[in-house]
Amino acid sequence: MSALLAPGTDRTTRHGASAPEGTGTPHTGPGPSRPARGRRLLILARTALTRTAVLALLVALWETAPRLGLADRVFLPPFSEVAAAWWELLADGQLVDDARASLVRSLSGFGLAVALAVPLGLLIGWYKPVADLLGPALEVFRNTAALALLPVFVLLLGIGETSKVSIVLYACTWPILLNTISAVRTVDPTLLKLARSVGLPPWRLFTKVILPASVPAVFTGIRLAGAVAILVLVAAEMVGAKAGLGFLINDSQYNFAIPQMYAGILTVSALGVCFNQFLVALERRFTSWRTTR
Repeated sequence: MSALLAPGTDRTTRHGASAPEGTGTPHTGPGPSRPARGRRLLILARTALTRTAVLALLVALWETAPRLGLADRVFLPPFSEVAAAWWELLADGQLVDDARASLVRSLSGFGLAVALAVPLGLLIGWYKPVADLLGPALEVFRNTAALALLPVFVLLLGIGETSKVSIVLYACTWPILLNTISAVRTVDPTLLKLARSVGLPPWRLFTKVILPASVPAVFTGIRLAGAVAILVLVAAEMVGAKAGLGFLINDSQYNFAIPQMYAGILTVSALGVCFNQFLVALERRFTSWRTTR
């Protein structure tokens, strides 16, 4: 039997199904087609370019302004000199040691704040007697800046690790606590009415309705606390610390090592951005049930 089809005979696939005219071989793989992948890569490249354009412009301005005399090169060295100083600090291990010390302190205080503030905020937001009891004390402490209490922490706890972790714990507690309380109190009343109408007991109402509805606002407070953890710690490390990014920045400024000072500042910013992105990814994981536009 001849393998060639007679003129005018319909083209068929290997299994005998007719192929539409002019379409060629259909895409049967599990992934997207090549045009779809190309469009997706183009969108990703465009998004990345848009997000980095402003940063690239700032770096270019930082590099050229001191060289053109628009800024004092002694106090604002070009970005290339700062990058070289950053690499030297990284190569000799000082930057790694200081970053590790800061991360251990900030993550310890931040983790303790999450473990303390989230349950307490849920309790205060859900049970009015607890809110009435703790409300006055919360109003006093929430309006007291953490850095204003830094000398008190140092006097009571010394200049060691305990005081630094404690000041981070104190500073991170309030964004998480206040957002958690607000999240519980602003749950859609319609959801509560529907849950009560089907006879859910209080503890089931709390776990099935209140908790899921509160997660987005709670993570907003956690992300705010993540930024506060690093910033407050850097300020605390400038007082009585022998390691840490705050110590690096303060010591470099004191010794007039300006490029090293800017290198420390850039490291703080980079750590803050990375930590925030981690919390954003974690939030998406826990709120994957939400519909997105």
